Amino acid sequence: MNRSILADMLGEGYEILEAENGIQGVEVLQEKGEEIDLVLLDIVMPEMDGFGVLNEMNRNGWIEDIPVIMISAESTPARIEQAYELGVTDFISRPFDELIVRRRVINTILLYAKQKKLIGLVADQIYEKERQSNLMIDILSHVVEFRNGESGLHVLHVRTLTELLLHDLVQRTDKYELSHSDISLICTASALHDVGKITIPGEVLNKPGRLTDEEFAVMKTHSMVGANMLNDLPVYKDEPLVKVAYEICRWHHERYDGRGYPDGLKGDEIPISAQIVALADVYDALTSKRVYKKAFPHETAVQMILDGQCGAFNPLLLECLKDIAGKIEAELSGNVEARMNQREMRNVAEEMMRHEELTTSERTLRLLEHERMKYSFFADMSKEIQFEYTMKPPMVTVSAWGARKLGLDEIIRNPMENEKVRALVDEATLMGLSDALRSTTPENPIVTYEYQMNIDGEERWTQVIGRATWSADEPPRYTGAIGKALDIHENWVKMEALEQMASHDPLTGLLNHAYARKKIEERLANRPGSRFALAILDLDYFKQANDTYGHIFGDRVLIYLASRLRKSVRSGDIVARVGGDEFLIFLQYGQEIDLGIERIYAFLAGGRYEEFPISVSMGIARTEDVGLDYNELFHSADQALYEVKRNGKGHFCFYNSEMQEKENSVISPIESDENNSQKKQ
Repeated sequence: MNRSILADMLGEGYEILEAENGIQGVEVLQEKGEEIDLVLLDIVMPEMDGFGVLNEMNRNGWIEDIPVIMISAESTPARIEQAYELGVTDFISRPFDELIVRRRVINTILLYAKQKKLIGLVADQIYEKERQSNLMIDILSHVVEFRNGESGLHVLHVRTLTELLLHDLVQRTDKYELSHSDISLICTASALHDVGKITIPGEVLNKPGRLTDEEFAVMKTHSMVGANMLNDLPVYKDEPLVKVAYEICRWHHERYDGRGYPDGLKGDEIPISAQIVALADVYDALTSKRVYKKAFPHETAVQMILDGQCGAFNPLLLECLKDIAGKIEAELSGNVEARMNQREMRNVAEEMMRHEELTTSERTLRLLEHERMKYSFFADMSKEIQFEYTMKPPMVTVSAWGARKLGLDEIIRNPMENEKVRALVDEATLMGLSDALRSTTPENPIVTYEYQMNIDGEERWTQVIGRATWSADEPPRYTGAIGKALDIHENWVKMEALEQMASHDPLTGLLNHAYARKKIEERLANRPGSRFALAILDLDYFKQANDTYGHIFGDRVLIYLASRLRKSVRSGDIVARVGGDEFLIFLQYGQEIDLGIERIYAFLAGGRYEEFPISVSMGIARTEDVGLDYNELFHSADQALYEVKRNGKGHFCFYNSEMQEKENSVISPIESDENNSQKKQ
């Protein structure tokens, strides 16, 4: 009754979800939590009371996102205080006034909506600040890399490797007390490790051969020069980022055994930030092409480092390198920039965690990251090429598995002009797909489009199932699409495999009886003027083979006979296993059917499979004798086979009028049972 009164008070402006006890309430929150804007909660309820519900909401973090107004006759100060301590936004005593209930519900929803909007703005600003900071550092680092004749990927690779090593290190030990914020700081500062090279003369920096002692002495100055550049900043030199960058610039060429430069530091005298960047720097230098050397393969580079051929490193970090070795190539071969954006999002979440009043947004970001992780996992497990296309900016995002399958980057800007995309699909096909998506409507946005794609030098038919995306404007604007590409060739292979299972005998590979009958009936119906013969044969003494040598040997005998059957007939004839040791042959013939059957029989009989002699009995029925009905044809051939068995096995005979007369003669029930028993044997 209370729920009904509240629903009437709130009117039709809300979608009301009701629960008659606390447990049902928690179940609704579990199922529809993200859709719920407000909870009106009583204290006294069956199964679980209101405080139990609040405890569950706190345990799951729902209380941070969903405001709760408690409405109860239990209005003692202790009860009200307990409710507020558990996170309720407001408390209304019963009996309640309609105007008060409506006003407080509206105010609470509006307050939370404004808070969420503010949180979103703050999150956007933090993300933009993070992005701009990384952008400026990358630009500066790329200037250095450009002078060094490198592509600029070195900076991104070192940052990615640094992050991988740091995360593995903190899981392995708490010796260095690295927080998430410290990891983020070191990864960002790693981009400045070689900033001092900006002062090195180009003829030394890009010399293709071995440096002289004098040139190497000049080259070694870059670490100290870079550190001094940071130390001489007129402002910001006391910022944590600058301090960490100073450590990395100055000491990333020190060695764990004390034989490095510029200061000859040893062991953990070297800051852990510089130790890790040094290891990341050496790995990428080994696996990248330089003016003075070719690139080493990943496995070779890792082994050279572990063997001590490239300097002395902290044994703990070498263990970390071994741990992450299996995923380094995948991390560096994909879209490094996209992964850096994910790192920036994590930094935003960590920044939000520093402000208690913004914990809602932190949870939202974690939810988004969790959804992204689930999407990536299921996309990889599905082994599908999934994609998202946006018009502004023109960009395609491909699932990680799909990108590896096609040899593409995960994020492709200006796909129509991308050489890798054009190598897969021609321009006309791309335009055709684009036109198909644009021709949809918001009400009917799904399209199916088939085309040929060049994968590994092979033209393969591919089917795209796409959903066009439209703006909420009036009129709606086409903004892009999401979808997946399916390799139809693979589907064909699966269909053929299923058809093979449905139509063929699994032991011998011949057609099964049901499928053979279907094919024979089609041929009888389509060629009424032709002459056909159906032969049924079985192995003589097959039971002895099973009893003497075992059923596995018996199976091998059947496989052997099946292979002989295939070789004995023409390509257009039908051969099938009826069941057990019984087989059939269906063939079209002209005048010399007797000679054809005799040839087939001679080819099958008289040989041996290992110790077992091959002897067969065969009965044949011709359409000119019994007609074109399959049942009649099969029954007549079976009668002829029975006649062979009755007369001693080991030969063949055709169905004739005498057998028909015998079949039509009246026999006693006892004879019939005996005949049937013998025939089954």
